[in-house]
Amino acid sequence: MIISFDNFNVSFIPKILLLLRLNLIVIMSDTIEKLKCLIIGSGPAGYTAAIYAARANMKPVLYQGTQPGGQLTTTNEVENFPGYPDGITGPEMMMELQKQAERFETDVRDGWVTKVDFTGDVHKVWINETKEIHCDTIIISTGASAKYLGIDSEQKYLKLGGGVSACAVCDGFFYRNQEVAIVGAGDSACEEAHYLSKLCKKVTMLVRRDEFRASKIMANRVKNTANIEILFNTETDEVLGDGQVVTGVRVYNNQTKEKQEIPVTGFFVAIGHKPNTDIFKGFLDLDETGYIINVPGTSRTNVEGVFVSGDAADHVYRQAITAAGTGCMAALDAERYLAGKDETFEVSTSSYN
Repeated sequence: MIISFDNFNVSFIPKILLLLRLNLIVIMSDTIEKLKCLIIGSGPAGYTAAIYAARANMKPVLYQGTQPGGQLTTTNEVENFPGYPDGITGPEMMMELQKQAERFETDVRDGWVTKVDFTGDVHKVWINETKEIHCDTIIISTGASAKYLGIDSEQKYLKLGGGVSACAVCDGFFYRNQEVAIVGAGDSACEEAHYLSKLCKKVTMLVRRDEFRASKIMANRVKNTANIEILFNTETDEVLGDGQVVTGVRVYNNQTKEKQEIPVTGFFVAIGHKPNTDIFKGFLDLDETGYIINVPGTSRTNVEGVFVSGDAADHVYRQAITAAGTGCMAALDAERYLAGKDETFEVSTSSYN
């Protein structure tokens, strides 16, 4: 077939291309959601940020992530969060925070962020690898996950809430005048062992190597504490229990292979935390262990309009109350950022009350 262009009006070409482009824009506008404020994560930091952002008329959308409620959902009793004189379970507390955020019309959604792009003027986020969202501001509240040994019995009693914990400050109170074991060799492990020694009758430290990784001052502190026994070259074989609560731990010497059972009612794991920040690599400044670096005294990151709160940036305190405080900071910082960009968006004084 021979096609002749002798009588073809080339002036139609730009018009056709324009129509195709307009149709593409319409299709994109139907599939891409635009938000004033996106909150990633649903722990105390995320929900607190949502409460403040919603009261400031920022119409926040919060995606709960792979673990709705965050680490607190694995905590049986919370007794150190202000406002709960009789204590509250972690899951109940997170449900109440969600209800409070929804009361101010926060749009709480299932799903998790699988990809981001902060290279342009528009902050782009993908949910479950498919849905694309463009955001004026983003508050990251993805938290950090405690590292565990991965032993089946450890995970069993962790899920039962029957004696396994990764936070001595959170749960040590429940083991007053009892005997406990703690795994770890770094500064955090030494600090938590020393904390437990003030509450517990005896603390047994299980150290995998023949020396501490901790600083000398921290190592000497536990060595000089009378009710702390340190077992070097020692690893955990199994967490023992009666099917409901922990009753002991079986350990072995990795040099002699000798095994022994230690009667304890609490088994603490202090081998570190991993911040849930992998998807932000290459866009945000992270420290050597993956925590997001914020501008000191603020929740701002190195990307304008992107803020961080909670344990995704905090490797020191890691408490629900401090996470909630930084969630408040992030929402206020985001509100001021929006006000600076858009004169029609006024900072709401209601968010401060």
